[in-house]
Amino acid sequence: QVFDLYLPEERTFNTKTLILVHGGGWTSGDKTDMNAFKDYIKNELPEYAIVNMNYRLADENNSPYPRQINDITSVVNFLNDNSNNYVISNDIGFIGVSAGGHLSLLWSYAFDNDNQTEMVCSIVGPTNFTDPAYLNNTNPLLQEIIETFGINTGTAFLEEISPYHRATASAPPTILFYGGEDPLIPTTQGTAMRDKLLELNVT
Repeated sequence: QVFDLYLPEERTFNTKTLILVHGGGWTSGDKTDMNAFKDYIKNELPEYAIVNMNYRLADENNSPYPRQINDITSVVNFLNDNSNNYVISNDIGFIGVSAGGHLSLLWSYAFDNDNQTEMVCSIVGPTNFTDPAYLNNTNPLLQEIIETFGINTGTAFLEEISPYHRATASAPPTILFYGGEDPLIPTTQGTAMRDKLLELNVT
């Protein structure tokens, strides 16, 4: 997999990097889907470096987890190994959409072993696969997307892949965006995540 790297001209070793993670139900999508976000950040926040990344897409023979989480780890490790060459810091933030929002939250809460993530933004990202709105849904399209992650497996696995169940008091500041009429992501995915973070005193 590859990523696109955009480095600001006036960067220093304090320059932070925003990592963009596209959506597509874990089975489709491409980094080009995030070009509008990339262009906006370049215009409005020109002091940031930007990584727009691809990750391995899931199919019937290849599960999304943990492969896609491992792909994020590979990107972060690559940035760390090359931070001197690129003249950037090791401080990162995430902006993820849909499945990319889920992956951004999950990586930041459960797999950021060095606490590099200073901010994570989820735009309609699933947060809790044990949500009754998911387990008891009657939407065939929604069910098909959920089954990508093996929704019929045990509760322990569903909690393992749910940012809601992986958040701790050391989780990075988080901003969540959800839509009131979204047919695939119930608003409870956002409100429950918000309540959990407030309970943990996470910004």
